[in-house]
Amino acid sequence: MQKTLTPGAPQVRASAFAGLGLHTDLMRAVGELGFERPTAVQADAIPLALAGRDVLASASTGSGKTAAFALPVLHRLRTMPRGVTRALVLVPTRELAAQVVDHFRQLARHTRLRVAPVYGGVGMRPQEESFRRGVEVIVATPGRLLDHMQYNYANLSNVSILVLDEADRMLDMGFLPAIRRVLEHLPPGARQTLFFSATMPAPIVALARDLLVQPATVEVERKATPAHGITHALYAVPSNLKVALLIELLHRGDVGNAIVFCRTKHRANRVFEKLVRAGVACERIHGNRSQVQRTKALAGFKDGTCRVLVATDIVARGIDVTALEHVINFDVPNGADDYIHRVGRTARADATGDAYTLVAPEEESTVRDIERSLGRPIERRTVPGFDSRTVPGERLEVPIRERIARSRAARAPAPPAAGAPGRLPPRRGRGRRWNAA
Repeated sequence: MQKTLTPGAPQVRASAFAGLGLHTDLMRAVGELGFERPTAVQADAIPLALAGRDVLASASTGSGKTAAFALPVLHRLRTMPRGVTRALVLVPTRELAAQVVDHFRQLARHTRLRVAPVYGGVGMRPQEESFRRGVEVIVATPGRLLDHMQYNYANLSNVSILVLDEADRMLDMGFLPAIRRVLEHLPPGARQTLFFSATMPAPIVALARDLLVQPATVEVERKATPAHGITHALYAVPSNLKVALLIELLHRGDVGNAIVFCRTKHRANRVFEKLVRAGVACERIHGNRSQVQRTKALAGFKDGTCRVLVATDIVARGIDVTALEHVINFDVPNGADDYIHRVGRTARADATGDAYTLVAPEEESTVRDIERSLGRPIERRTVPGFDSRTVPGERLEVPIRERIARSRAARAPAPPAAGAPGRLPPRRGRGRRWNAA
């Protein structure tokens, strides 16, 4: 979605949306939010959804999918009685749930429709109250939704619109069984389903076949390719010098605000700690952080309080950061799809951005696979004055064999001190007396 206008800013005409058939209350919000024209997926999906069709949409990250389903959902709910939950939106992560709720609320600002998030990491009581009040739209992650559905207050018997967003990501995270359990609690009969996924692997195709009735298909940028506004570059560097090179890039001013992607939660913690010691204003976000910590970190990064957000792939999809300048792959992603989703955090909404990848010798083969999938080589760069032969290196993590050896050594009994009596030999029987011969 495009940048939200500040209060009091002049209203931008939304004439390009006029032909989609949206209600004037929604058109007013669209204009205030600065949407000048619909994206391709919005232009294709909104009229179909407004007509009540099931929609199967394949569109890449950053293509405007949220508004593509939020606007028709809100339009249809305006004519339905309020006070019960009529639309359910399933998403893979807490951060995406919070973001989708925020977009819904901005678009519904001139309606009386209510939207509430349901996700883990926070207390269940406020979410319970949302169910009891019958908010019109629930945006949920599958696991936490199932936690609530053990109780009678989680009433979804009036749901008539179902949205699955980032369906392939939910597959990657193992949520398909949970999704099917959620579906068992929805009312049978006529229901509109809007199904959005960046890719269409076989299990997702099978799920879509089970859920959708004569769906209209929308395909936008089906072939996975990065946004045109991204400048890509590789920096070859030994593993033990990646932190030093990252700090050098940050201190030289070659990198503005950036998301730094790490392979594991442990590595994200260590990179964060080293950047803090180097005087870099940064935050971290990964699965072991509490929801309060994750929300605070993301908010601080979005409002400019911190310059760098160190993260795992938990923010590689669906998170919209306005005017993100750089994505840095501290660790090379596992493949082309992961690379595209990571770098897709920048150059959104026709903006430009840079994607830098720090490549250790052992990661070169993965980079070649990514380049083959992209159909072109990625430019290789060096940092003037950064000499790997003179920069002291340090390991981010101790290899597993070494950690095991250290652990065993720590548990081993200490040898007896000099002059101390040695251990007595074990007794060879119970209750027997042995005579010396």
